[in-house]
Amino acid sequence: MKRILLACICTGLWFSPASIKAQQATPVAAKIELKHGSHRIGKRTDEVMQKWRGYGLGQFIHWGLYAIPGGEWNGKQYNGAAEWIRSWNGIPKSTYDSLIYKFNPVNFNADEWATTAKQMGAKYVTITTKHHDGFCLWPSKYTSYTVANSPWKKDIMKPLVDAYDKAGIDVILYFSVMDWNHPGWRYDIKTKEDSVAFEGFKQFTRNQLIELLTMYPTAKGLWFDGTWDKSWVKQAEFADQLETEMRKLRPGLIIGSRFRADEKGKRHFDANNVLMGDYEQGWERKLPNKIEDVHGNDWDCVMTVPENQWGYNKAWKGHIKTANELIEMTAKSVSLGGNFVLNFGPQGDGAIRKEEKQLATQIGNWMKINKEAIYNCQYAGLEKQDWGYFTKKTGGNKLYMVVFNAPVSGAYRVKLPAKMGITKAYALATPTQSLSTEEIHTNEYFIHLKKQGGDQPFVIVLETKNSSDNSGNVYDKAKT
Repeated sequence: MKRILLACICTGLWFSPASIKAQQATPVAAKIELKHGSHRIGKRTDEVMQKWRGYGLGQFIHWGLYAIPGGEWNGKQYNGAAEWIRSWNGIPKSTYDSLIYKFNPVNFNADEWATTAKQMGAKYVTITTKHHDGFCLWPSKYTSYTVANSPWKKDIMKPLVDAYDKAGIDVILYFSVMDWNHPGWRYDIKTKEDSVAFEGFKQFTRNQLIELLTMYPTAKGLWFDGTWDKSWVKQAEFADQLETEMRKLRPGLIIGSRFRADEKGKRHFDANNVLMGDYEQGWERKLPNKIEDVHGNDWDCVMTVPENQWGYNKAWKGHIKTANELIEMTAKSVSLGGNFVLNFGPQGDGAIRKEEKQLATQIGNWMKINKEAIYNCQYAGLEKQDWGYFTKKTGGNKLYMVVFNAPVSGAYRVKLPAKMGITKAYALATPTQSLSTEEIHTNEYFIHLKKQGGDQPFVIVLETKNSSDNSGNVYDKAKT
C-alpha cells in the first residue's frame, strides 16, 4: 500500500477524497432546449383526464373496407394483419380501392355495438374514423373516398358516437395520419416534388382533423396511428402547431403520445425523455411488468384477441385469448395505474363476430360482480404477491386483491406499509361475510379464505386504516 501511495505522489497522480467522489458521481445530462418537445412535465390533473384515468376497461373498434376481404383474396390468406392487406402484393391497389363500391354493411347497428361494449363493462371506446387505406367512415368534404360514395351512403360515425354517448361510454376518435389513398402522402421527403406534394397533404390532414372535432363535438380525444414514417416525423413544427390548434378548439381534448415527434425526431418521449401527449401509447399488445416501466405516466394497453389481428379476419390464427386471460390483463393494467382496451373487428356486413360477443359477455359477467376493483382504481404501492394483483380505490381506504392463483393452503399473504392496519376483510362477491385475518409479522398478514368454487378469478376486499401508534405490534426485530 505504501509503495502504491509513493508511486502516486512521485508521478503526480494524487486523488483527494473530494476528487474521487466527484469522479464517482453520475453526471447529470444537460437539458436540451426544445421548441417542439413536451409542453408539460407530470400528469394532467384536470377533471377530464381524471375521468380517463379511472376508466379501467375500454373497447377498440377496427372497421373499414378491409373487413370485406377479411384477410383473404382469391382464396389466398394474407399473413399480416387484415387491415394491412392493401400493402400486400397479392391484391392490386386499384382493386382494393374499388372496395368502396362494395361497402354496404346491412347488419350494422350502432346501438348493438354500444350494447355489447356496455355489457362487457367498457367505459370508453376508440373507433377508427379512417385507417391507413384512407377510406373515411364519415362524409368528409375533403376527399371523395368516403362512406358517402359507397352503396351505404350514410355517415357511420354519427350513429356510433350517439349510441356510445347514450350508453354512457366515452368516445375517442382513431385517425391514421398515413393515408395510402391521398396523392400527396409520402413515406419520406427526398425531392422538391415530394415536399410540394406533402405540403398539400399536411393541409388535408389538418382540415380533416378540424372537421372531425367539429362534426363530433362530444368525442373526448383523438387516437393517432401511422405517424412513424420519416415524412411525418420531420413535421415537428407543423404537428406541434396543429396540436395546439386542436386543443384550443376543444379544451380538455385527450391526445396520446403517438401524434408527433420533436425536432430531434424523437417520438413518444422527447429528447429530454419527457412524455409528449397526455398518456403513453407504447403498450400495444404488451403489458408492463412493474411500476417503474411506466415512468410515472398515464398509459393504456391496447390488445387483440388473436396475436395480431385488429380488423376482421375470417381466420383467427395462433393462440386465441380466453376471457380469464383478458380479465387478468385488465387487472394487471389497473394494478400498474393504466387502462386495458380490448379490440373488436366487426365483419364486412357490420355484425360483430360471435366469438367477440361471447368474450364480451364472459368479461361482463365477471365485471358485474368485481367492477369495484377495476373502476376508479389505481396502483396500490404494495409488494406484488403470487396470488394476483393489488388495486386501490382512488381517494379511498379500500385495497382489492384480484386473485388468479389461489394458494392451496387458502392463506393469502399481504404485506402492508408501516402504520397501516386491516379493519375488515371480505370477498367482494359476499361482502357480509368477514374473513379471518392473521398477523404473521409486523404489517404482514394472512387472509384466510377457503377455496372458491369454479375456476373464475375473484376479489378480496381489505378495508384499511392508518395508525400513528405501532405499540400494539407483537413482533420485534431479532436482537443480534
